[in-house]
Amino acid sequence: MSRQLGFGLDVLAILILVFGMYFPRHRRRDLIVSYLAMNIGVVSVASALTSAKVDAAGLGFGLFAVLSIIRLRSFELDQQEVAYYFVALALAVLGGVPIAPEWLAPVLMAVLLLAIYVGDHPALFHDYKFQTINLDRAIPQEDRLIAHIERLTGARVRGVSIRKIDTVNDTTLVDVKLQLPRNATAVAEESLLVESVSS
Repeated sequence: MSRQLGFGLDVLAILILVFGMYFPRHRRRDLIVSYLAMNIGVVSVASALTSAKVDAAGLGFGLFAVLSIIRLRSFELDQQEVAYYFVALALAVLGGVPIAPEWLAPVLMAVLLLAIYVGDHPALFHDYKFQTINLDRAIPQEDRLIAHIERLTGARVRGVSIRKIDTVNDTTLVDVKLQLPRNATAVAEESLLVESVSS
């Protein structure tokens, strides 16, 4: 695959990823420039380094290490957003490094886009939510905690992990996996999307 074709395919793929999938689903304008800049920057660097006869395997591993730097040096991202970063980086490597046969890179790009399209589709397990809930009472017993959260949210608790119990301030910080009832209203669903819920 020629370098020009690879660059063109990468630009097309990142535009589909960002404007066709990420923004319509997550609505975070601040990450658009980040995805675009990282992708175009990486594909440019990859193209330049491969033309300088740098080992492609070492280049790939080095570029993917960028993902861990992003994770450690910036504000914490949701797992879905990390996945978009990973795909944006992978698309750049596929577009910037010459790959034979020529059909392989476009196929791999299409597979990546399809995987994230399906995996992050709003209809896929849309009734399951992960929440961090800050309760205004200390509840160390798991069964009582689950019952309290189910009364509070109107959803079924599928998993619970206590992060912190503060007996001085009488609070409990907990990570909860919830399953919304099938007949849940849009208002009830939106109420679960807040970062913390007070009983």
